[in-house]
Amino acid sequence: MEWLSIWLLLVGFLRFTAVYFGFFDVWALRLAVFSKLDVMADVHGRTFAVWTLLTCTLCVLCAFNLSNRALYQATFLSFVYALGYFLIECFIYGTMAPKNVASLFIFAGGSIIWMGLEWNKHIPQELQKQM
Repeated sequence: MEWLSIWLLLVGFLRFTAVYFGFFDVWALRLAVFSKLDVMADVHGRTFAVWTLLTCTLCVLCAFNLSNRALYQATFLSFVYALGYFLIECFIYGTMAPKNVASLFIFAGGSIIWMGLEWNKHIPQELQKQM
């Protein structure tokens, strides 16, 4: 198994903790992620959990299928969207503290950089010849 696959599995499983908190402990999710909110509705936590569950699924599927170009691109974009979302929540809406975004930036930003560096590495040889 490649290091990128191991990383994606790790990130996917770490994201799963946010899924748990979104469904079952929205207070903990608010403290850990949206720390500048006074109140966080349960429905917001569940919505965040479902969105995060989708990103977990993409990470795990991509970890085992790095040569699937569409899946690789979708997983890459999920990190871009997540990072963009958190930056907007922090710096435009003010619902997150910069320290919360910093930890998320390590995982999303690191994944974006790593996947970007390996963008064409996992394409099967027969497809590379057609490009």
